[in-house]
Amino acid sequence: MGAKKKGASRRSASGAGLDHSEAESQITGMVGQAQKLYSGGNYKDALSMCEAVYMADAYRVDNLLLIGALHFQLRNLSEAIFYNQQCIRVDPNFAEAYSNLGNALKELGDIKGAIQFYLKAIKIKPRFPDAYNNLASSHMQLGNTEDAIQTFEMALTLNPRLVDAHSNLGNLLKAQGRLEEAKKSYLEAIRIRPDFAIAWSNLAGVFNTMGERQTAIEYYKEAIRLCPEFADAHSNLGNALKEEGQASGVKELVEEAVKEYKEAIRLRPDFAIAHGNLGSCYYDQGKLNLAIKSFKHAIQLEPNFPDAYNNLGNTYRELNRLEEAINCYRTTLRLKPDHPHAYNNLGNAMKDKGLIKEAIHCYVTAARLMPRFAAAHSNLGSILKEQGKLDQSLAHYQEAINIDPMFADAYANMGNVYKDMYQLTKAIQCYSAAIKMKPDFAEAYANLGSAYRDAGQLVDSTTCYRKALQLNPSMPETFANLVHVLCYTCDWSDRKVNLQKLLDMYEKQVAADSDGLEGASVPCIQPFHALTYNLDPKTLLRVASMYADRARQNVSILEIPAFRFRHRGNGSRIKIGYVSSDFGNHPVSHLMQSVFGMHNKEQFEVFCYALNGDDQSSWRAKIQSEVEHFKDISSLQAGDVATLIHSDGVQVLFNLNGYTKGAKNEIFSLQPAPIQIGMGSYMGTSGSDYMQYMVVDDVVAPKGEEDNFTENLIFMPSTFSVNDHKQSASYALKKCEDVNREMYGISDDKFVFGCFNQTYKMTPEVFKVWVEILKEVDNSVLWLLRFPPVSEHRLLDEAAKMGLEPGRIVFSDVVPKEEHIKRCQLVDLFLDTEFCGVTTSCDVLWSGTPMISKVGEAMHQRVGGSLLKACGLEDLVCESWNDYKALAVKLAMQDRMLLGYRQTLDFGRETNDLFDTQKWVYNLEHGILQIVHQHEKGHHPRDVTCDFQQPRRPSLRGLVSTSK
Repeated sequence: MGAKKKGASRRSASGAGLDHSEAESQITGMVGQAQKLYSGGNYKDALSMCEAVYMADAYRVDNLLLIGALHFQLRNLSEAIFYNQQCIRVDPNFAEAYSNLGNALKELGDIKGAIQFYLKAIKIKPRFPDAYNNLASSHMQLGNTEDAIQTFEMALTLNPRLVDAHSNLGNLLKAQGRLEEAKKSYLEAIRIRPDFAIAWSNLAGVFNTMGERQTAIEYYKEAIRLCPEFADAHSNLGNALKEEGQASGVKELVEEAVKEYKEAIRLRPDFAIAHGNLGSCYYDQGKLNLAIKSFKHAIQLEPNFPDAYNNLGNTYRELNRLEEAINCYRTTLRLKPDHPHAYNNLGNAMKDKGLIKEAIHCYVTAARLMPRFAAAHSNLGSILKEQGKLDQSLAHYQEAINIDPMFADAYANMGNVYKDMYQLTKAIQCYSAAIKMKPDFAEAYANLGSAYRDAGQLVDSTTCYRKALQLNPSMPETFANLVHVLCYTCDWSDRKVNLQKLLDMYEKQVAADSDGLEGASVPCIQPFHALTYNLDPKTLLRVASMYADRARQNVSILEIPAFRFRHRGNGSRIKIGYVSSDFGNHPVSHLMQSVFGMHNKEQFEVFCYALNGDDQSSWRAKIQSEVEHFKDISSLQAGDVATLIHSDGVQVLFNLNGYTKGAKNEIFSLQPAPIQIGMGSYMGTSGSDYMQYMVVDDVVAPKGEEDNFTENLIFMPSTFSVNDHKQSASYALKKCEDVNREMYGISDDKFVFGCFNQTYKMTPEVFKVWVEILKEVDNSVLWLLRFPPVSEHRLLDEAAKMGLEPGRIVFSDVVPKEEHIKRCQLVDLFLDTEFCGVTTSCDVLWSGTPMISKVGEAMHQRVGGSLLKACGLEDLVCESWNDYKALAVKLAMQDRMLLGYRQTLDFGRETNDLFDTQKWVYNLEHGILQIVHQHEKGHHPRDVTCDFQQPRRPSLRGLVSTSK
């Protein structure tokens, strides 16, 4: 209410026996009493008294002003306006009435109208601090910050003890980020009026913004002590407690926050913001159903509450209710079109639905609306990473970190990019930085575990995976990675339980995908890892199919129209392409280094596309020098690679990776060549519809098993596998005198069983068979590799538990390729694993050492049988572990039988199919000619058999292109 003013009476006071002066004195006393009641908050009694005065004197301006003020406090705004207008009619120069009229209009939302009345009051009474204060508040509501600040300062010049002005000025300064100045304003208000609870609450807000949450909490509590019914202070205290609890990891503080929000709601049941804050707290606690209830209550109270809709959308997204989440985000944007967080969250939901283009649009819009929006840049980085745009991805993560140097998620995401780029030291640094900033960051621990795994630091890897799962047990992919590392290091302590748990997780994910549930994605089991879990072929196919779908989804945004393929001119060469990340010192190149140069250059034009950079190895140099076209595509994105392959006119494109490390199946999902063939280091189906063929033989893909492949099959006549030993390891054709058993701690009188595969291919079942073999063959040892070293003590412990005496298992380090092949000669009998070796088995057989192998159900479990058949040792292929054990013991006991198999290898290595690389190439070319002929005739792909056995060139005559 404005200042008191007594107006002249225009009406006689009622009341018998009272003269005019007595009546005037009585009315004045009544007005004074009413003013005391007003000051004490007893508005109804004060109004009754004022109305009695009004009946006696309707023109008394101080009473009219007080009646207007009382109606204002009682929220009777139309009455407040009426009585202030009456006051102005009586006295047109009554500044306080104009100011109070402005207050009523402001409450009704007519801010501009209110400003006009405040200005009128100031014009009448230039030194009117209350009017300046009210005018400043109106400027603040309209967002005229500078005008508001100047006006508050004028109010305080006129009345330095105006505590509301000090507090409101502090709010404006805080909004501008001028926190120290804001703090001074609040402190001045408190100095003037120590019991001013609003100022204490606002001061707490400054300290909270400055990160001094403990101080903020104490000041919020002081505000509540001064005014226990202060609902806003309870809600703000809840915010500070929640933030402190999240930062410190003290869950009890979060529970205290919930209590404060509930108290705010008790005090003010229609407090929509408190309901929203309570919902956010429930969301952070994972109590999603309670969160939904709170957000809906907030929206019911305030239908135009954009943040409540946004947070409700986040909750629905957590529950994979993506359509409901998207509807909430869109409602948020309808209410507030410039809401950057809603755009960012909508982008997340679009990404979850596989709508990559739409997701990018949302992230870009969020960053445009809020240029220093770190999360939007981080999300853009993530989606660009999935598209293979690693340099652009790094740039966005770096921008996110520049904006927020403590943004742990951005550091973790940057680590993911460096890991994909095989810059493991940088990746480890990024993950470690993220964990330092956010000690409970489960995902960062999981990714750090993967980086340590790739760097060969397997003990550290296991520790990080376990820590991640301790922080968040609901991480199927992390659990799968832990299981894989435990298998890799032969930690079999909980193997059966872990594998069953992993399969249960997988089945749950498959069910979600089959039911069409939103948010279904690739399974936690990776295709290559799945090969070591003894899964049936149908399950392996399902796993691969889901990853194949993800590869297609990853490039769905690329603006690349479906490729159209040119006619091949009559008699022109067929263009073959090989795509691999393993052109270098890798088993794929060890086996295939001569293949690319052995193709008939009159009939085939060969391209090699290297997904990996030059490692300066001899294998890379040989391939690069012998193939007709060698292209380093390691810096190109999937879409650019596909366009390049198509522009080169490649007709038959080989995928030498499958699902091994470094693969880019996104290239093949774009179908840059009309015929695409799987072959190489991944022994299983791609599960895709964009790979038309796969190279197999009748051992790894026996009759009746065609349904386990999505591809049509190219049956090689002997073995699907190729190697280069005949060209690159001729030294092993004779006994290598520069190696001996003594060098490796093995005496010459021992019968030596050996297995030089990585230990992840070993299982408790096969290891038990090996120990039983050793027990039955006196004076025998088993020679294994420290591959990795941590597995040595675990395998020795397992053997001891089975009662095997010490010294029966010997370990050696991994050595360079030539020494490795040479020392294979020192083994008497090689024991293949359940998940067969490929390169290692070829090394052993080329050295002249026999091998026994058990065939299983899936392709990768039948490779040993294929290799043995190709070199004439079908007798060493077993159908069961009992047969395997019996054969190993028999061969160790019967020297002449074992010698016979060794002689078969010695005499046949230079002529048998397994090591005839050129013949293998002839046969592959014959298969290529058949499938190209089918394609050019317009026939659908079908299985073909490469039965061209003679080392002569097939003719292209008659294979005229008729494709469209």
